[in-house]
Amino acid sequence: MTDFEKADINGDGKIDEAEYKIHIERMRREMEDEDAKRDQQRKMVWFALFGMLGYPLFVFASGALGFDNESKIIGDMSGVYFMSVGLVVSAFFGADAYVKGKEKKGKKDGDE
Repeated sequence: MTDFEKADINGDGKIDEAEYKIHIERMRREMEDEDAKRDQQRKMVWFALFGMLGYPLFVFASGALGFDNESKIIGDMSGVYFMSVGLVVSAFFGADAYVKGKEKKGKKDGDE
C-alpha cells in the first residue's frame, strides 16, 4: 500500500484537506511512538549496564563489611545474574530487529 493509498481514507482517488490532516497526524504519532521507544530502549540498556557494573561492587562491599558467607553466595549467583540481564536485553533488541525486518520485507513485497 502506497502513502497515497494510506492517506486516501474514503478511496475516491483524491486526498482532501481532512484526509491530509489525518494522515499527517498519524505520521506524527508514529514518529513520537518510535522516539519514545528509542528512549525506553536507551534507559533499559543504561539500567542493565549500571546493574552489571554495580553487582561486583555489591559483592565486594558485602565482603568488606564482614559478610563473608553472604558475599560468597552473592558471588556464586553472579553467573546467573549476568546471563539473565544479557538474555533480557538481547531478546528485546532481537525481537525489535525481527519485527523491523518483517516490516521492511512487507513493504518491499507490497511495492512490487
